[in-house]
Amino acid sequence: MNQSVVDQQHAPASDVAHPSALPDAAHLQVAALQMVSAPDLDHNLLRAEALIAEAAGLGAQLISLPEYFCLLGWRDTDKVALREDFGHGPIQSFLSEMAKRHQVWLAGGTIPLQCEDARRVRNSQLMIDPQGRVLARYDKIHLFGFHKGAERFTESDTIQAGSSPVLCDLGPWRLGLSICYDLRFPELYRRLAPVDLLLVPSAFTYTTGQAHWEVLLRARAIENQCYVLAAAQGGEHPNGRRTWGHSMIIDPWGEVLGQQAQGEAVVIARLDRTRIGEVRGMLPALAHRVL
Repeated sequence: MNQSVVDQQHAPASDVAHPSALPDAAHLQVAALQMVSAPDLDHNLLRAEALIAEAAGLGAQLISLPEYFCLLGWRDTDKVALREDFGHGPIQSFLSEMAKRHQVWLAGGTIPLQCEDARRVRNSQLMIDPQGRVLARYDKIHLFGFHKGAERFTESDTIQAGSSPVLCDLGPWRLGLSICYDLRFPELYRRLAPVDLLLVPSAFTYTTGQAHWEVLLRARAIENQCYVLAAAQGGEHPNGRRTWGHSMIIDPWGEVLGQQAQGEAVVIARLDRTRIGEVRGMLPALAHRVL
């Protein structure tokens, strides 16, 4: 286990990890993988493997999986049974192998990691470098709660919240990590700013996604004047759950560069660092902050 990665999870947002520089400092090819995950780990890993290979074949240097890519179980407690110790386990080994095989940076959606409470897990995003090493770990801070008729979600029943914002650097590209419901809390992104790219792997419900998904993602891109990479679950799952999908990549002006409504897909785009400078130069909102 890399001790510096463990320390980073509990450090201020200014503490970051630094891998080797990317081949092209001016541009970054990114991919958001959309999945329709099932209650079967092996099935989900096979589907993720195929999508990662497709994205790498299209030239992606950074690939993001969606939240719960490895399992959307029959019951919320199914993910607790699947939990792994940080640094060990088949899901983490899979992510490491995929990153090494395809020589990409791989944002591992979320996986269930062990926590102090045996009844719960951490819902964790791992950033894996092309050598298969964990560059950064972020534990989801904000836990989803939603009650509308038969739709009832209380993530705090099975998830222990994280507490620390996390940044990581891919060469000159500064990334801010977040997960799904975090999207509704702009103060988290202000803690991370300024960044070049925000990651938001998600499993938005169809109801909440239809109402708020795109407007929230575009708002985070606009107010932080950065790119947003949002890989999502999108479709009807065997457990009866329906997720909104619409995985997308958004530029610092709020323009959608790529999007997939439903079903498995690779959404890919080429990020240009000069676009960030252009937007911040003509409208220096970040420099005008007073609070």
